[in-house]
Amino acid sequence: MIEREIFEGLDKKVLSVFANNTFENFSIKKVYGILGIKNHRVKDTIKAVIKNMHAENILIKEGSQYRLHPQYITKDTSANHYITGVVDTTRSGRYFVIPKDGGEDIHISSGNISNALNGDTVKVYVFPKRKDRKREGQIVGIIKRNRIQFAGILKKKKKNNFALIQCDESELPNQVMVLDYDESIEDGSKVIVKITDWKPASNQPIGEIVKVLGMPGDNDVEMQSILFENDLSCDFPDTVKKEAEKLSTVISKKEIKDRKDYRDMMTFTIDPADAKDFDDAVSFKLLDNDNYLIGVHIADVSHYVKKGSEIDKEAYKRATSIYLVDRTIPMLPEKLCNEVCSLRENEDKLTYSVVFEFTPKAEVVSYSIDKSIIRSDKRFTYEQAQAIIAASEYGTFYQPSPFSPQITLLWKIAKILREKRFKAGSIRFESPEFRFDLDEQKRPIAVHVEESNEAHWMIEEFMLLANRTIAEEIGKKSGKKNAKTFVYRVHDEPNPEKVETFKNFVRKLGYNVNNSSRDKLIRSYNSLFEQVKGKAAQTLINNIALRTMSKAYYSTDNIGHYGLVFDFYTHFTSPIRRYPDLMVHRLLDLYLKGGESVNKEEYEEYCKHSSEMERKAADAEHESVKYKQAEFLSDKIGETFEGEISGVSKWGIYVMIDDNKCEGLVRMASLRDDFYALDEDNYQIVGSQTGNIYQLGQKVTIKVVSVNMLKKQINFILLQ
Repeated sequence: MIEREIFEGLDKKVLSVFANNTFENFSIKKVYGILGIKNHRVKDTIKAVIKNMHAENILIKEGSQYRLHPQYITKDTSANHYITGVVDTTRSGRYFVIPKDGGEDIHISSGNISNALNGDTVKVYVFPKRKDRKREGQIVGIIKRNRIQFAGILKKKKKNNFALIQCDESELPNQVMVLDYDESIEDGSKVIVKITDWKPASNQPIGEIVKVLGMPGDNDVEMQSILFENDLSCDFPDTVKKEAEKLSTVISKKEIKDRKDYRDMMTFTIDPADAKDFDDAVSFKLLDNDNYLIGVHIADVSHYVKKGSEIDKEAYKRATSIYLVDRTIPMLPEKLCNEVCSLRENEDKLTYSVVFEFTPKAEVVSYSIDKSIIRSDKRFTYEQAQAIIAASEYGTFYQPSPFSPQITLLWKIAKILREKRFKAGSIRFESPEFRFDLDEQKRPIAVHVEESNEAHWMIEEFMLLANRTIAEEIGKKSGKKNAKTFVYRVHDEPNPEKVETFKNFVRKLGYNVNNSSRDKLIRSYNSLFEQVKGKAAQTLINNIALRTMSKAYYSTDNIGHYGLVFDFYTHFTSPIRRYPDLMVHRLLDLYLKGGESVNKEEYEEYCKHSSEMERKAADAEHESVKYKQAEFLSDKIGETFEGEISGVSKWGIYVMIDDNKCEGLVRMASLRDDFYALDEDNYQIVGSQTGNIYQLGQKVTIKVVSVNMLKKQINFILLQ
C-alpha cells in the first residue's frame, strides 16, 4: 500500500520534471538529482515510472536519456515561444515553418520535424534566438495534415499477411503499412493509400487502400494518381450529371427583355487554341464623340447554377478547374462549361457585363454593370490576335481580318492601362508555362515554354480592370461604415525579413535589390525579373521572390492587393472555372438590387475553402508537368544537353536543360574529381581539394543517366 502511494506521487513529480523542461533530455540519474532523491528504493520506483512512461509513449528515449513526447507538450509556460504555421520544405533539404501570423520563418532541423510533411499546419516551439542566427524551433504537434492520401505501388508480404505501399512521395520516410486489404489486388498495382495512424515517434505510417488505379506507367493511371493524392475529384456524381442534362439551352423572350442587349456590338473571344470553355468576351464600338465603348462580358453562370443545387454543391467542393498536361478536370459538368455557358461563336449567350467608355488616352469616362445578352462574332486564338497586334507594333505581315482595326485599338488602350499600372507600382511577376506536344498514347514528343505576349496582356488588362471595378463598386462605394460582406482577392505586404534575405541572395548572384522604400523595391523587382528572363535561374529567382510575398488568397476582409497595387480587387471574370467568381456574381446581383449583407463568417469559410482548393489544384498541375518532363527524357538516356545550374542542395546540383527546360539532379556522388561540400549561403558547391566551384546560373553540359518515373526524378551526370 505504501509502495502504491509512493508510485502515484512520484508519477506526477517525474512528469513535472519533463513537462517543465519540454525540450531537454534527462538521464534517470539526472531526474534523481532534480527531485533530490537518495533513497535506493525510491530510485527504483522512479526508474520504473520512467520506463513505464516510455512504454506508454509519454517519453521518448534517445540513447540513455529521455524527454517528453511532443504530443504531450500542451502547457504553454511561455506563450510567446509557441507559434502555429505551415511547413515549407525546400529542395535543398531544409525545413521551415511559415508562421500563420507573419514574422520570420522558423528553421526546423531534420531531427525536430516530428513526421510533419510539406504543407502541414503545425504547432512549433521556438527556441531562444541565438545571436546572428535565424529563428529555430521544434515541431511539437501536427494540427492539420496537408495530405493524407498518397499514390504508391503495392508490395505484398504474404508470409506476414500485410502489404507495404512504396509511395511516389519522396518525403515519406518509410513505406506505408497496410494490415488489412483485398488480396485479389494484383501485386505491383498502383493504389491510393490513406494514412489512418502515424505515431509521432514512429517512422512507420499505417494506412488503408482506398482505390486501385491500375498498373504503373499507364498515362491515365499516373494522372489519376496525381488527382487522388491531392484529394481532387475526377468524375461528377450521377445526381450532378442528371441535373446538368435537364438544363435548357433556350433563352426565353422574357429573359432577353430583362437584360441589356449588346448583340449589336462587335464582340469576340480570345483564348488558347485548345480552349472550349470561353467565359469572357470583349466588345468594341467607336462612339460619335471619338471615344471608345469597350465591353467586358462574362458568362452568367449564376443564372444556371443556383445556390444549393447539386451542381452548386459539387462546384463548391471542387472550387476550381484543374489543368493537367493532358486533360482538364472542370469545375462544372461539360454541358455547362463547354456548351450552355461557354461564349461560343455565333450563339446568343447570357452574360454579366462591365462596359466602359474610354477616351483615346485610356481614361475611363463612365461605366455600367448589367445583366446582359451578347453574341460573339468571332472566336480568336491568342496566336491569331497576336499576329494582328504584332503587325501594328512591329510591322510584321499578317492575314488581314475584319476585326483587325478593333483589336489594334483595343491593344492601344490596354497598352496605356498596362503602362499606368506598372508606373503605379504593380509587380511584373511572370512565370513561363510548359506546353507538351503529345502523341496518341499521350506520351510527350516535344516540350515548349510559352511566355505571354501582347495578346495575353491585352485580355489581362481588361479583365483586371473589370475585377477592380466590381470590387470598387461594392467595397468602395458602400464605405467602411456600411460595408457589405464581399469576396475579395487580397495580397498582403511582403515580410521585411524575407525581403532582406532575398536581397542578400540575389546580390551573390550579381543582382541588386533596393528595399529602402516600396517604390524602389518594386522597381528593383521588375528590373530583376527582366534581367533573368529566359535564364535557368529565372524560375528559382521568381519562386524565391514570390516567397517574400504573402500568397494571394480569397477573403471577406479587404486589405487590398499589394502586387497589383489595387486598394480593391476581386475575381469576377472566370465563373466557369473558379467558384469565388460565381459567389461574386451572386453577391453583386444581390447588392445591386438593394439586398442586405450576407453572413460574413459563412462567406469567410467559403473563401478559405476556395483558397485551399486553389493550392491543391496548383500542386496537381505542377506534379503533372514533372511527370511529363520525366517521361519526355525517359527515352533519351545517354543523350547530352546544354543547360544551366538552376539550384543547389546537399544531394547535388540541379540543372535545367536549355532547349526543353526539363530539370534534373547531378548527384554529389557522381562528382568523382573531388569531394564537394554545399556552400548554401553562396548557392554553390565547392571542391575540398581543388577548390572547384559549381554555382547557380553556371553553364554546364550534362548526360541523362536515369529517370525514375515513380518519383518523377531525372538524374544527370556532368561532362567535364
